[in-house]
Amino acid sequence: MPSDPIAPTAPAEGDDPFIPAAGTRLSGLALGIDVGGTGVKAALVDLATALLVSPRVRERTPQPSTPEAVAQTIKSVVAKVLEGVDVPADLPVGCGLPGVVKAGRLRTAANIDAGWVDWPAEERIGEAIGYRSWIINDADAAGLAEVAYGAGQGKSGTVILLTIGTGIGSAVFLDGNLVPNTEFGHLEMHGRGAETLVSGAARERRKLGWKRWAREFNAYIARVELYFCPDLLIYGGGVSKEWAKWGRWSETTAPVVMARFLNTSGIIGAAYAAAAAHTADSALSQAQADALTA
Repeated sequence: MPSDPIAPTAPAEGDDPFIPAAGTRLSGLALGIDVGGTGVKAALVDLATALLVSPRVRERTPQPSTPEAVAQTIKSVVAKVLEGVDVPADLPVGCGLPGVVKAGRLRTAANIDAGWVDWPAEERIGEAIGYRSWIINDADAAGLAEVAYGAGQGKSGTVILLTIGTGIGSAVFLDGNLVPNTEFGHLEMHGRGAETLVSGAARERRKLGWKRWAREFNAYIARVELYFCPDLLIYGGGVSKEWAKWGRWSETTAPVVMARFLNTSGIIGAAYAAAAAHTADSALSQAQADALTA
């Protein structure tokens, strides 16, 4: 699958998810799943091109969004994506989830039921859909898609992607390498988590016009820039599609671009991350087998 080498190592128990090195190129098919506060989406992805090669199927996230209920929705969405499609038994499947991911489980639960914390998500999602699955933070997945294929491709320095929708997710890259599990949506702002005030959902809940919301969002971005001094900001999520309505009031030091893949970034990046982890696992297994027969 890879056209560039991937180090044949897999994350140890307790580690962050496997993250492909900057510049990793893949080919073949993988399935990407994106679980958000309002919707569960999935599609097959051509890893050579980042194109969706199946319908993008979406169902509403069940409420309450308990892990068992969401797993059944994932099962339903995946069944619709794969209906009538011939895919290999070892098809890589990646699932982006809104929280910090460690050792196949969520350690935090953002905009999703608290029952997800420490629930064996990677194992149970795999059991529900019948394929080995890998989980990753949803914003990290979106960032991987944009850096591997989209608006952040080939960009050096510090690149920050923000997904602005139900909450605010973040993905941070240094020279193309992901720093996993950042949660910039929870930076303190007026004594609260920033996403409760300036996410897309917060704008609607607070009934803010675009101009006032943009000015409050500018204050949040100023905090991000003060702490991390990014060389490029990439905006994704639902609010990025509305740039024409608020971009004129945006104030940043770093240049800003919109995510190339918009709301499909999470699907593409989850598929890409899973395929990279699958390749690394396969290489490690082969290396171990070779060592035993040497």
